[in-house]
Amino acid sequence: MSRGHLRIYLGAAPGVGKTFAMLSEGRRRAARGTDVVIGVVETHGRANTEEQIGDLETVPRRSVDYRGTTFEEMDLDAVLARRPAVALVDELAHTNAPGGLHEKRWEDVHALLDAGIDVISTVNIQHLESLNDVVETITGIHQRETVPDRVVREADQVELVDMTPEALRRRMAHGNIYDAGKVDTALTNYFRPGNLSALRELALLWVADKVDDALQGYMDDHGITGTWETRERVVVAVTGAPSGEHLIRRAARMAQRTHADLIGVHVKAGEGLASGVSQALLDGQQLLCDLGGTYHEVVADDVADGLAAFARSVKATQLVLGSTRRRRTTELVRGSVINKAIRLSGDIDVHVISYEGDEARRLPQAPRRRSPLNRRRQVVGWGVALIGLPLLTAGLAVVRDTVGLPTVLLLYLLLVTIVAAIGGLRPALAVALLASATTNWFFTQPYGTFVIDDADQIVAIVVFIASGALVSVLVGQSARHSAEAQRARAEAEVLAVAAARLSADQDPLAAMLAHLRITFGQDAIALFARTSEGEWERAAVDGADPPDTVDAGERIEIGQGMTLVIVPGRLSGEDRRLLDAFTNRLADALERRDLERLAREASVRGRADELRTAILRAVSHDLRSPLASIKASATSLLQDDVEWTGAERKEFARTIDEEADRLDRLVANLLDMSRIEAGVVQFTSRPVGLEEVIAAALDSLSGPTANVVVEIGADLPTAFADAGLLERVVANLVANAVEHAPPTSPVRVQAAAHGGRAIVRIADQGPGIDADHRERMFDPFQRLGDSSPTGVGLGLAVARGFTQAMGGELTVEDTPGGGLTVVLTLPLVEPAEGRPPAGVPR
Repeated sequence: MSRGHLRIYLGAAPGVGKTFAMLSEGRRRAARGTDVVIGVVETHGRANTEEQIGDLETVPRRSVDYRGTTFEEMDLDAVLARRPAVALVDELAHTNAPGGLHEKRWEDVHALLDAGIDVISTVNIQHLESLNDVVETITGIHQRETVPDRVVREADQVELVDMTPEALRRRMAHGNIYDAGKVDTALTNYFRPGNLSALRELALLWVADKVDDALQGYMDDHGITGTWETRERVVVAVTGAPSGEHLIRRAARMAQRTHADLIGVHVKAGEGLASGVSQALLDGQQLLCDLGGTYHEVVADDVADGLAAFARSVKATQLVLGSTRRRRTTELVRGSVINKAIRLSGDIDVHVISYEGDEARRLPQAPRRRSPLNRRRQVVGWGVALIGLPLLTAGLAVVRDTVGLPTVLLLYLLLVTIVAAIGGLRPALAVALLASATTNWFFTQPYGTFVIDDADQIVAIVVFIASGALVSVLVGQSARHSAEAQRARAEAEVLAVAAARLSADQDPLAAMLAHLRITFGQDAIALFARTSEGEWERAAVDGADPPDTVDAGERIEIGQGMTLVIVPGRLSGEDRRLLDAFTNRLADALERRDLERLAREASVRGRADELRTAILRAVSHDLRSPLASIKASATSLLQDDVEWTGAERKEFARTIDEEADRLDRLVANLLDMSRIEAGVVQFTSRPVGLEEVIAAALDSLSGPTANVVVEIGADLPTAFADAGLLERVVANLVANAVEHAPPTSPVRVQAAAHGGRAIVRIADQGPGIDADHRERMFDPFQRLGDSSPTGVGLGLAVARGFTQAMGGELTVEDTPGGGLTVVLTLPLVEPAEGRPPAGVPR
């Protein structure tokens, strides 16, 4: 049985029409005779979406009871038993209610696909796991429900449902997305034009990347190695030459005319730039970034090979090169980079730009490749060659009459191999040439001349020279490859340690600088950031006596207006290549720090907006309600044209008293919350008896407390707390429990000592709160759907703030048999001294 196909409609924001598009596709397929059923669809009360369901068959949902609430979920077993050709499954990122086979709806979709059923689904860009933190930074809202990117990327088809921000806001204003009561809030928060534009761009970029991957996969599957001009990409060679700026600007104009990507590449020799990075190269890199391009570096022994390979790897359509300044003799000996790049570029258009500026000069020649062996081994190799050759020649001269020429040549070849293994190519070649001359002089007749009479001896010597040279070359290459492998292994280990520190440390920037300084053996290192005024400001340092200016050491540009300065510098070419990888990691650390800062700022702004909105709501509604009741009762009592009975007057007075108490609690909670938020809660902790505090808290409640059952042990030790604050905490907790408990079930207040702490438990048998939402119940102005008009959602927030100020803890757990239990933990007074335990605020 073949696996089913998955089609996903991807949207940038709620309301763009994903579900509508999914249902339209389902109806089109059904009209063509395909067996289509609706597994689950979420209309959110939108009339147009409900009409689009039409006569499509819907599989009944299954009901799940969880914590006193009934949830409607897709019945996976029923859909599998029905076995349609196509199933419509809305909201791919949805989290199923506990009790089902799978935790996530996308896992249900995989089960349908495994059964050979085609699935059409929907998802919003903010629910993709890789973009979750970016969306939170943009909107200030954390999306709890996410779907792994691989699930969407592995879909057979992903179609973007697009809508401009202006059109989406018009749909919102017309009431086509949310109820009228939510429209104003949505338009001023999540559905701001800037938010929608950013989310739309994220969606477009993600889909473009998915299409690019699909195209690359198609070309790989069909063996297509050429470039398809589906998208223009202009690659420009960045060399650091005087004509570099002219070349980059010319390439940028070419890219702008064709709306192409501008990509700069600098090719380093295999050994890297031993003399360091030139300022001209850094200026060219900065200019490229300013013009909207991206900068890359590649390492290649041959510049033309490196340019052509990079251009093919990024699917470039145009390659821009500067005209060479090499001498004719150099081109004849080493070849032309431009001509070779043109030959290797295939169907990529190559543009050669000439430049005759005043500063035009010959480009520096690429540095010669050095031996991978260290200087000590090379010296030892030369020593073995200079000592071994005379000793071996002297020994063979003694037995010249008893050994033949083949034996002599084999012994010399052995010496060549030994020298090559120790000192590399150059001493081995020298020994091979000298050994051939020595053999000719001492061991071929006539002796003492370079004349050879025997043709076989000529062939033997020629073969020896060729063999010696070949052995020298092969051993030298082997040594080079071995050294490169060791270097690569060391670099991988170093970068792995850097990645581990980057992910584990609280301050990744400081950890990366320290690791970089130690790895490269530098005395000090500093990171400078360019300010808005254009000045360099030191952002982070490591080591003794770090540089205080950008000119106090060797500079390495890392982009994003950042410069790394190391002391004393003087890095080798290979260290430079590894340093590039380090700077990439450092750039990641900087980006992570910036994103964390933006997230914190967005969180602060979101919290401020939430507090401001809630306070305005409290002033406009919750505070006015008791005032209205007080005003109405007082006005009634003052009426002269109505004769009120004594009972009625008493009722008016009771209403005034109760509403005044309610108003006093609301104002007190607002003031207390402002003190907690400002961190200026004042308290005086002392030994207090819990039974007295609990009794006082119950007496302070204006509502009915007949169903409150208090269970306190006679031997309960004394707690250490502020009696007034603790009374407020217990009163708020009990009032909240009474409000949510059924009228016929008791609210139990229990106090006991355990583990050196006083434990107060307030348990009710109400509907409870889902485990995922329990932390939110302590947020200011958070009522979790509570429709009671008696408060503004500050009681629990004030209770936790006061508890933490006294060194206590407030947690939540399930009540056996159903309901919620709030657990208040406080320190106990030490029995022997009558003192609070260490660490408790006084």
